[in-house]
Amino acid sequence: TCFEGPEEELRRTEIQQPAILTTSIAILRALGEVTALSPVYLAGHSLGEYTALVAAGSLDFETAVALVHARGRFMQEAVPDGRGAMAAILGCGSEEVLEACRAAERESGGVGAPANVNAPQQIVISGDAAAVELAGAEARKRGAARAMRLAVSAPFHSSLMEPAAEKLAAELGRVHFADPRVPVVTNVEARPNSDGARVPELLRRQVTAPVRFTESVQCLAGLGVRRLLEVGPGRVLSALVARIDRSLERLGVSTMADVTDVAAALKD
Repeated sequence: TCFEGPEEELRRTEIQQPAILTTSIAILRALGEVTALSPVYLAGHSLGEYTALVAAGSLDFETAVALVHARGRFMQEAVPDGRGAMAAILGCGSEEVLEACRAAERESGGVGAPANVNAPQQIVISGDAAAVELAGAEARKRGAARAMRLAVSAPFHSSLMEPAAEKLAAELGRVHFADPRVPVVTNVEARPNSDGARVPELLRRQVTAPVRFTESVQCLAGLGVRRLLEVGPGRVLSALVARIDRSLERLGVSTMADVTDVAAALKD
């Protein structure tokens, strides 16, 4: 489906999530064939946390593919089409966005809350469509430069995903998670975890909780990390890291040409 399409099939959440995971692990393995890659910490953004767990040896690849396929299906089914929405709020701080969401919830009676804290001035909100629309307007009153509706199929990382979290919990309960060989900085806590027994609950909570990416990057920097390697399709996370801490070196690998270039850089 990645190579042949059709594109509309690839965009379905339950197909897109395992496709991204598979692509990311394929790139990681290709890189591992040409360099002695040995990360000190691992992290991922939302779905990427599963890739990080595979890379850490906590979860085997085949099980991860099945889990994220189910995760995508449960998330898609959790909210009827048209009810939910997500929007990116640009040029506004976390506190102002949170205030805007609370005001929108009071006015609309619906759910509206931060979903992805991607960078100090880039926060994605999620929830009922009416509440998200109102929160965007409220954020602009508080100084946001833009409130941009996202083309997504469901209000991810909001309390509306609770039905998906409950279904996923049952699937996670059937899986053994080994202790990660490399600590994984989790989305929910924004700090390293090395206890495999804690992983299922952290992944369940991740479905409804905001992705604390800004804090995760700050945590890594505080732990002494100076070089970050983004593995997977695109360079979105590298761009976000640049907004969080420009002192961090950023390398990205998403093509075979990148594999060669990054392998050379890692040898330096």
